[in-house]
Amino acid sequence: MFTEGQLYSPVTEHEDGTVEVHLADTHPGRDDPDYLRRRGEIAGAALGWDRANDPVPRIDYSEAEHEVWRRVSRELGPLHERHAHSEYLVAKERLALPSDRVPHLGEVSERLMPLSGWSYVCAPGLVALRDFYADLGQRCFNSTQYLRHGSQPLYTPEPDIIHEVIGHANQLASPRFAAIVEAAGQASLRLETEEAMKLVADVFWFSIEFGVMDDAGEPKAYGAGILSSFGEIQEFSHMEIRELDLADMGTLNYDITAYQPVLFSARSVAHLEDVVGDFFATVDDDRAAALREEATRRGLLPMSHQ
Repeated sequence: MFTEGQLYSPVTEHEDGTVEVHLADTHPGRDDPDYLRRRGEIAGAALGWDRANDPVPRIDYSEAEHEVWRRVSRELGPLHERHAHSEYLVAKERLALPSDRVPHLGEVSERLMPLSGWSYVCAPGLVALRDFYADLGQRCFNSTQYLRHGSQPLYTPEPDIIHEVIGHANQLASPRFAAIVEAAGQASLRLETEEAMKLVADVFWFSIEFGVMDDAGEPKAYGAGILSSFGEIQEFSHMEIRELDLADMGTLNYDITAYQPVLFSARSVAHLEDVVGDFFATVDDDRAAALREEATRRGLLPMSHQ
């Protein structure tokens, strides 16, 4: 079930005003005091932001941080050309993010707004599930602003600005993908039960985050989680790829710390809109409960999870 929040490092604001980010013991920056301090500074900027009155805080990135962005952009570029779906590639070209420096979230919004009406706001890390989706329903994406540790620029154990922007902003530059994401956000406002909310979030995981799609007879990626991962983008086509199946997508257990062994493929963007987009646009608590019951009947969801 949906547990993406575990990917984000907890953040503590101390009485003296300092902000501490609690990295996992296995995080490559865990024993780097400079990286820890920098993460605290960036998280603190988000925590201190007056969303109602002020523009998104502008982070002055260091040359080392820009180099991480450059390295990842340089490595992902040819992989996108080879493995990304054409809808994503066209949107990426239209958005035209810089590859030589980290863009500020305000700049991302300025580029994105004319294309699909979306904007970006900053978050220190984890955003409560319903708050995150409610913002999606208003065409607003909550994004972290920190970068992964420089010792491993092609790996991150948590969503950083590379995932949030290279993965999601390029995707949101497609009005068709953006409309599906917006519908998912609006769905959250209709749902009362946590079971229904989790089911919607899991369908989102297997589509917007880790979705694949046929493109001229080949499986291509459109999911942000695949397209922002140097490793996963080279492995996804070798995984078990199933047809879109809402009951399966909404109840399948998965490990957020490993490559996804099971993926779901749409036949086309229109097919994705018809199945996933329509689901997000119409789902309510009863429909979600019915899908869970269907999953149980088919042996996809154990009875104990009902």
